[in-house]
Amino acid sequence: MGILAVDLFITLDGVYQAPGGPEEDPEHGFAFGGWQAPYIDERSGEVIGAGIDRLDALMLGRKTYDIFADYWPRHADTQVGAKFAEVPKFVASRTLTDPTWSGTTVVTDVAAEVPAIKDRFDEIHVIGSGALARSLLAADLVDRLNLYLYPIAFGSGKRLFDEGTVPAAFTLAEPPVAFPKGAVSLVYERAGVPVTGIDMDPEGR
Repeated sequence: MGILAVDLFITLDGVYQAPGGPEEDPEHGFAFGGWQAPYIDERSGEVIGAGIDRLDALMLGRKTYDIFADYWPRHADTQVGAKFAEVPKFVASRTLTDPTWSGTTVVTDVAAEVPAIKDRFDEIHVIGSGALARSLLAADLVDRLNLYLYPIAFGSGKRLFDEGTVPAAFTLAEPPVAFPKGAVSLVYERAGVPVTGIDMDPEGR
C-alpha cells in the first residue's frame, strides 16, 4: 500500500484558507486571501516543487479541484502543470458527475474508496482541500502531513484541526527546513493515539 500525504500551507494559528489569491475563498468574510505571497522565495519553491515531483496521484476536494481544473490545464507548459496533467486525479464529491479535467475520477465515499486507491499508487498527495483532509484524518487514512508553516496569524478562517478533530499523534519524519522569509517546512507521520504524561513510564517513554 502506498502513502497518502496532505500538503497544506498554514498560518501559525492553523488557518489554511485562501493562501493563493484574494478571490480564492472569501467564505465567512475571510479578508486575507493571498496571504502566502509575501513569503514566497526560491528555496521554498524548490522544496514545494520537489514534493509535487514525488506524487504519482493527486486527490482534491471539490472546491480546490474546481480551482485547479480551471488554472492548471492552461499552464501545462510549466513543471507543476505538466506533472498534474500526467498523473491520475481524484476529486471527492457527491454531486460532480462529469469532470472536465482529463484523467479525473470522482470519489463519492472517501472512507470506503480511498484504501483501494492507496493500493494502486506509491504516493498520493492531497493539496489544500482542508475539508477533505479532515475527512481523511477522521478515517485514519492520512500517512503524512507536509505542512508549510508561515509566520502570520489571523484569528479567524478555516483550520485543519478544528472542533471535532479525532485525537491523533504524529512524529517528525524529516528535519524541519527553514526558508529565508520565515516559513518552515514540517513533515509529520502518523504515530497512533496521543500519549499523556499519566500514560508515560518513569523514563518518559
